[in-house]
Amino acid sequence: MRKKHLIFICILLYSFNGVRCQSTDLARIEYTYVPQADSDNTYSRFRISANYPIKMDDKGTYLVIGAQYRFNNLQIDDELGFDGQEDLNGFHTAAIELGYTFKMKNDWRFGTKFGVGISSNFEGSGIERGDFRYRGSVYFVKTYKNIQKPKTARLVVGVQYTNPASLNLPLPIINYFKRFHQSWSYAIGTPKTNLKYFFNEKSRLQAFVGLDRFYGNLQNNRAFVNENGNTKIIENVSMLTVMSALGYEYYFTEHLLFYTYAGYTLSNEIRLRDRDQENVLIINDKNTLYFRSGIKFKI
Repeated sequence: MRKKHLIFICILLYSFNGVRCQSTDLARIEYTYVPQADSDNTYSRFRISANYPIKMDDKGTYLVIGAQYRFNNLQIDDELGFDGQEDLNGFHTAAIELGYTFKMKNDWRFGTKFGVGISSNFEGSGIERGDFRYRGSVYFVKTYKNIQKPKTARLVVGVQYTNPASLNLPLPIINYFKRFHQSWSYAIGTPKTNLKYFFNEKSRLQAFVGLDRFYGNLQNNRAFVNENGNTKIIENVSMLTVMSALGYEYYFTEHLLFYTYAGYTLSNEIRLRDRDQENVLIINDKNTLYFRSGIKFKI
Protein backbone atom coordinates (compact mmCIF):
# COMPACT_ATOMS: atom_id res chain seq x y z
CA MET A 1 0.00 0.00 0.00
CA ARG A 2 1.62 3.18 -1.13
CA LYS A 3 1.83 6.19 1.14
CA LYS A 4 0.18 8.64 -1.28
CA HIS A 5 -2.86 6.36 -1.55
CA LEU A 6 -3.19 6.23 2.23
CA ILE A 7 -3.13 10.02 2.44
CA PHE A 8 -6.20 10.19 0.20
CA ILE A 9 -7.89 7.46 2.23
CA CYS A 10 -7.51 9.31 5.48
CA ILE A 11 -8.61 12.61 3.98
CA LEU A 12 -11.79 10.74 3.16
CA LEU A 13 -12.21 9.84 6.82
CA TYR A 14 -11.36 13.17 8.38
CA SER A 15 -13.01 13.34 11.73
CA PHE A 16 -16.05 14.76 12.96
CA ASN A 17 -15.30 17.81 14.58
CA GLY A 18 -14.54 17.43 11.30
CA VAL A 19 -11.91 20.07 11.49
CA ARG A 20 -8.87 18.24 10.19
CA CYS A 21 -8.98 18.38 6.46
CA GLN A 22 -5.40 17.10 6.09
CA SER A 23 -5.97 14.27 8.56
CA THR A 24 -3.98 11.09 7.91
CA ASP A 25 -4.92 9.40 11.18
CA LEU A 26 -5.16 5.65 11.59
CA ALA A 27 -5.71 5.87 15.37
CA ARG A 28 -6.13 8.66 17.88
CA ILE A 29 -6.63 9.20 21.64
CA GLU A 30 -7.49 12.78 22.64
CA TYR A 31 -8.69 14.96 25.51
CA THR A 32 -10.31 18.41 25.14
CA TYR A 33 -11.08 20.94 27.88
CA VAL A 34 -13.05 24.19 27.45
CA PRO A 35 -13.78 26.17 30.64
CA GLN A 36 -16.62 28.65 30.18
CA ALA A 37 -15.87 32.33 30.85
CA ASP A 38 -17.75 34.09 33.69
CA SER A 39 -19.40 30.78 34.54
CA ASP A 40 -18.94 27.64 36.64
CA ASN A 41 -19.75 25.50 33.60
CA THR A 42 -17.13 23.46 31.72
CA TYR A 43 -17.03 21.22 28.68
CA SER A 44 -14.55 18.35 28.37
CA ARG A 45 -14.27 15.44 25.97
CA PHE A 46 -12.42 12.13 25.76
CA ARG A 47 -12.14 10.73 22.26
CA ILE A 48 -10.79 7.54 20.70
CA SER A 49 -10.95 6.72 16.99
CA ALA A 50 -9.52 4.32 14.40
CA ASN A 51 -9.56 3.86 10.61
CA TYR A 52 -8.76 0.67 8.70
CA PRO A 53 -8.13 0.80 4.91
CA ILE A 54 -8.78 -2.27 2.73
CA LYS A 55 -7.09 -2.45 -0.66
CA MET A 56 -9.58 -3.38 -3.41
CA ASP A 57 -7.29 -3.47 -6.46
CA ASP A 58 -3.92 -2.32 -7.80
CA LYS A 59 -5.34 0.91 -9.26
CA GLY A 60 -5.61 2.81 -5.98
CA THR A 61 -9.14 1.80 -4.97
CA TYR A 62 -9.78 1.37 -1.25
CA LEU A 63 -12.61 0.63 1.13
CA VAL A 64 -12.12 2.25 4.53
CA ILE A 65 -13.83 1.30 7.78
CA GLY A 66 -13.79 3.88 10.57
CA ALA A 67 -15.05 3.90 14.16
CA GLN A 68 -14.95 6.37 17.03
CA TYR A 69 -16.20 6.95 20.56
CA ARG A 70 -16.49 10.20 22.51
CA PHE A 71 -17.51 10.92 26.07
CA ASN A 72 -18.72 14.52 26.26
CA ASN A 73 -18.81 15.88 29.81
CA LEU A 74 -20.94 19.02 29.89
CA GLN A 75 -20.63 20.10 33.51
CA ILE A 76 -23.48 22.58 34.09
CA ASP A 77 -23.26 24.21 37.53
CA ASP A 78 -25.09 27.44 36.68
CA GLU A 79 -28.78 27.49 37.56
CA LEU A 80 -30.83 27.09 34.36
CA GLY A 81 -34.34 27.43 35.74
CA PHE A 82 -35.81 23.98 35.08
CA ASP A 83 -35.85 20.56 36.75
CA GLY A 84 -33.47 17.79 35.74
CA GLN A 85 -30.46 19.85 34.72
CA GLU A 86 -28.15 17.57 36.73
CA ASP A 87 -28.65 14.85 34.08
CA LEU A 88 -27.32 17.08 31.28
CA ASN A 89 -23.72 16.30 32.17
CA GLY A 90 -22.68 13.09 30.42
CA PHE A 91 -23.23 12.39 26.71
CA HIS A 92 -21.93 9.33 24.87
CA THR A 93 -21.20 9.53 21.15
CA ALA A 94 -20.29 6.49 19.05
CA ALA A 95 -20.17 6.10 15.28
CA ILE A 96 -19.09 3.79 12.48
CA GLU A 97 -18.30 5.00 8.97
CA LEU A 98 -17.72 3.35 5.62
CA GLY A 99 -15.66 5.12 2.98
CA TYR A 100 -14.77 4.39 -0.64
CA THR A 101 -12.14 6.09 -2.79
CA PHE A 102 -10.65 5.63 -6.26
CA LYS A 103 -8.31 7.43 -8.64
CA MET A 104 -9.58 9.61 -11.46
CA LYS A 105 -7.82 11.28 -14.39
CA ASN A 106 -5.39 14.21 -14.21
CA ASP A 107 -4.24 13.46 -10.64
CA TRP A 108 -7.75 13.74 -9.17
CA ARG A 109 -9.26 11.29 -6.71
CA PHE A 110 -12.89 10.80 -5.69
CA GLY A 111 -14.03 9.77 -2.23
CA THR A 112 -17.33 9.26 -0.49
CA LYS A 113 -18.40 8.04 2.92
CA PHE A 114 -21.49 7.34 4.94
CA GLY A 115 -21.71 7.04 8.70
CA VAL A 116 -24.28 6.25 11.35
CA GLY A 117 -23.92 6.93 15.05
CA ILE A 118 -25.63 7.67 18.31
CA SER A 119 -25.19 10.65 20.63
CA SER A 120 -27.23 10.76 23.83
CA ASN A 121 -27.20 11.12 27.60
CA PHE A 122 -28.90 7.70 27.83
CA GLU A 123 -30.93 8.66 30.87
CA GLY A 124 -33.83 6.52 29.65
CA SER A 125 -34.03 2.75 29.20
CA GLY A 126 -32.01 2.04 26.08
CA ILE A 127 -31.44 3.58 22.66
CA GLU A 128 -34.17 5.77 21.20
CA ARG A 129 -34.86 7.06 17.71
CA GLY A 130 -33.70 10.58 18.59
CA ASP A 131 -30.27 9.26 19.61
CA PHE A 132 -29.28 8.41 16.03
CA ARG A 133 -27.23 10.65 13.76
CA TYR A 134 -26.44 10.20 10.07
CA ARG A 135 -23.60 11.63 8.02
CA GLY A 136 -22.77 11.59 4.35
CA SER A 137 -20.06 13.31 2.33
CA VAL A 138 -18.30 13.42 -1.02
CA TYR A 139 -14.77 14.67 -1.77
CA PHE A 140 -12.55 15.42 -4.73
CA VAL A 141 -8.80 15.58 -4.09
CA LYS A 142 -6.24 17.05 -6.47
CA THR A 143 -2.54 16.32 -5.97
CA TYR A 144 0.00 18.58 -7.61
CA LYS A 145 2.97 16.60 -8.89
CA ASN A 146 6.40 17.61 -10.16
CA ILE A 147 7.13 19.40 -6.88
CA GLN A 148 10.53 18.82 -5.32
CA LYS A 149 10.28 17.05 -1.95
CA PRO A 150 9.61 17.83 0.87
CA LYS A 151 7.43 20.41 -0.90
CA THR A 152 3.90 19.14 -1.56
CA ALA A 153 0.54 20.63 -2.56
CA ARG A 154 -3.03 19.35 -2.40
CA LEU A 155 -6.55 20.67 -3.02
CA VAL A 156 -9.65 19.20 -1.34
CA VAL A 157 -13.20 20.16 -2.34
CA GLY A 158 -16.41 18.55 -1.20
CA VAL A 159 -19.48 18.74 0.97
CA GLN A 160 -20.64 17.05 4.16
CA TYR A 161 -24.08 16.79 5.70
CA THR A 162 -24.94 15.56 9.20
CA ASN A 163 -28.46 15.19 10.58
CA PRO A 164 -29.21 16.21 13.25
CA ALA A 165 -26.29 18.49 14.08
CA SER A 166 -25.23 21.70 15.81
CA LEU A 167 -25.15 23.23 12.29
CA ASN A 168 -28.16 21.77 10.51
CA LEU A 169 -27.06 22.48 6.93
CA PRO A 170 -24.58 21.06 4.40
CA LEU A 171 -21.00 22.11 5.18
CA PRO A 172 -18.71 22.89 2.24
CA ILE A 173 -15.15 21.59 2.29
CA ILE A 174 -12.73 23.77 0.32
CA ASN A 175 -9.13 23.54 1.45
CA TYR A 176 -5.73 24.06 -0.18
CA PHE A 177 -2.60 22.72 1.50
CA LYS A 178 0.97 23.47 0.49
CA ARG A 179 4.39 22.81 1.97
CA PHE A 180 6.22 25.56 0.19
CA HIS A 181 9.55 25.44 2.06
CA GLN A 182 11.71 22.99 3.99
CA SER A 183 10.47 24.64 7.19
CA TRP A 184 7.01 25.98 6.31
CA SER A 185 3.57 24.82 5.19
CA TYR A 186 0.08 26.30 5.18
CA ALA A 187 -3.53 25.26 4.68
CA ILE A 188 -6.25 27.74 3.82
CA GLY A 189 -10.00 27.28 3.56
CA THR A 190 -12.65 25.32 5.41
CA PRO A 191 -12.91 23.70 7.85
CA LYS A 192 -9.40 24.61 9.01
CA THR A 193 -6.73 27.20 8.19
CA ASN A 194 -3.22 26.92 9.58
CA LEU A 195 0.42 27.92 9.26
CA LYS A 196 3.00 25.35 10.36
CA TYR A 197 6.71 25.68 11.11
CA PHE A 198 9.01 22.63 11.03
CA PHE A 199 11.87 22.90 13.54
CA ASN A 200 12.89 19.51 12.17
CA GLU A 201 11.07 16.34 11.14
CA LYS A 202 10.33 15.51 14.80
CA SER A 203 9.23 18.88 16.16
CA ARG A 204 6.62 21.25 14.67
CA LEU A 205 4.69 24.36 15.70
CA GLN A 206 1.47 25.61 14.14
CA ALA A 207 -1.02 28.46 14.43
CA PHE A 208 -4.53 27.70 13.25
CA VAL A 209 -8.18 28.66 13.18
CA GLY A 210 -10.65 25.78 13.31
CA LEU A 211 -14.09 24.53 14.26
CA ASP A 212 -15.20 22.28 17.12
CA ARG A 213 -18.74 21.13 17.81
CA PHE A 214 -20.84 18.75 19.84
CA TYR A 215 -24.43 17.49 19.65
CA GLY A 216 -26.34 15.24 22.05
CA ASN A 217 -29.92 14.06 22.40
CA LEU A 218 -31.86 14.30 25.66
CA GLN A 219 -33.87 11.12 26.12
CA ASN A 220 -36.13 12.82 28.67
CA ASN A 221 -37.30 16.18 27.36
CA ARG A 222 -37.35 19.21 29.67
CA ALA A 223 -39.93 21.97 29.85
CA PHE A 224 -38.57 25.50 30.08
CA VAL A 225 -40.60 28.66 30.62
CA ASN A 226 -38.92 31.63 28.93
CA GLU A 227 -38.99 35.29 29.95
CA ASN A 228 -42.18 35.83 27.93
CA GLY A 229 -43.99 33.11 29.85
CA ASN A 230 -43.99 30.68 26.92
CA THR A 231 -43.26 27.02 27.60
CA LYS A 232 -40.62 25.47 25.33
CA ILE A 233 -39.60 21.82 25.15
CA ILE A 234 -35.85 21.08 25.29
CA GLU A 235 -34.88 17.98 23.28
CA ASN A 236 -31.14 18.31 22.61
CA VAL A 237 -27.99 20.21 23.50
CA SER A 238 -25.23 21.45 21.21
CA MET A 239 -21.96 23.35 21.26
CA LEU A 240 -20.41 25.26 18.36
CA THR A 241 -16.96 26.79 18.76
CA VAL A 242 -14.60 28.59 16.40
CA MET A 243 -11.16 28.77 17.96
CA SER A 244 -7.74 30.24 17.22
CA ALA A 245 -4.83 28.36 18.76
CA LEU A 246 -1.16 27.51 18.83
CA GLY A 247 -0.20 23.86 18.61
CA TYR A 248 2.94 21.82 19.14
CA GLU A 249 3.61 18.37 17.68
CA TYR A 250 6.40 15.96 18.60
CA TYR A 251 7.04 12.79 16.58
CA PHE A 252 8.31 9.83 18.61
CA THR A 253 8.63 7.90 15.35
CA GLU A 254 7.76 8.66 11.74
CA HIS A 255 4.12 7.75 12.41
CA LEU A 256 3.53 8.18 16.16
CA LEU A 257 3.22 11.67 17.65
CA PHE A 258 2.09 13.68 20.64
CA TYR A 259 0.27 16.99 20.11
CA THR A 260 -1.06 19.75 22.31
CA TYR A 261 -3.06 22.88 21.42
CA ALA A 262 -3.96 25.95 23.46
CA GLY A 263 -5.94 28.94 22.31
CA TYR A 264 -8.91 31.23 22.63
CA THR A 265 -12.31 31.03 20.99
CA LEU A 266 -13.49 33.51 18.37
CA SER A 267 -17.06 32.29 18.76
CA ASN A 268 -18.43 30.01 21.46
CA GLU A 269 -21.99 28.91 22.15
CA ILE A 270 -23.59 26.14 24.21
CA ARG A 271 -27.33 25.97 23.69
CA LEU A 272 -30.43 23.89 24.42
CA ARG A 273 -32.76 23.38 21.45
CA ASP A 274 -36.17 21.98 20.55
CA ARG A 275 -37.25 19.33 18.02
CA ASP A 276 -36.88 21.78 15.13
CA GLN A 277 -33.32 22.73 16.22
CA GLU A 278 -34.48 26.18 17.31
CA ASN A 279 -32.78 27.74 20.34
CA VAL A 280 -34.66 27.42 23.62
CA LEU A 281 -31.91 28.58 25.97
CA ILE A 282 -28.31 29.72 25.40
CA ILE A 283 -26.26 28.49 28.36
CA ASN A 284 -22.93 30.10 27.49
CA ASP A 285 -21.94 32.44 24.66
CA LYS A 286 -18.80 34.24 25.85
CA ASN A 287 -15.40 33.57 24.34
CA THR A 288 -13.08 31.50 26.46
CA LEU A 289 -9.90 29.41 26.63
CA TYR A 290 -9.56 26.20 24.64
CA PHE A 291 -7.21 23.23 25.26
CA ARG A 292 -6.72 19.95 23.40
CA SER A 293 -4.05 17.27 23.62
CA GLY A 294 -3.53 13.69 22.51
CA ILE A 295 -1.53 10.96 20.81
CA LYS A 296 -2.15 9.70 17.30
CA PHE A 297 -0.78 7.19 14.85
CA LYS A 298 -0.73 8.54 11.31
CA ILE A 299 0.81 7.99 7.92
